[in-house]
Amino acid sequence: LSGHTDTVRTIAFDPTSNRIASASWDGAIKVWDGDTGIELASFLGHINHVVSIAFSPDGNTLASAGIDNTIKLWNLDQQTLLATLFGHFDWVLAVTFSPDGNTLVSGSRDGTIALWNRSSINSQ
Repeated sequence: LSGHTDTVRTIAFDPTSNRIASASWDGAIKVWDGDTGIELASFLGHINHVVSIAFSPDGNTLASAGIDNTIKLWNLDQQTLLATLFGHFDWVLAVTFSPDGNTLVSGSRDGTIALWNRSSINSQ
């Protein structure tokens, strides 16, 4: 799979299909068909590097974390930005969904972990 113009920093498998997502220092997030290698979607929205991505358990949403101190939620079917989450004061280095998909968890270089309720998208 090729298409990024800089270091690929993180990859994730869709738990519901053969899709693979990748994110790079080039700021792009790409979604690929894992069988054919065809690029299915490309997202730009972070200012600079993307360092972590995670599929929601239902495979409908992709979360991304960047050194712009934000988390972004992407609708994979519509290929649109759903939300930008602010709450960290330094790079967001990790993001993952709870097994039921109702909570998003993020970790930052600022030393904090944030819990985000997907139904309200508020930091806890």
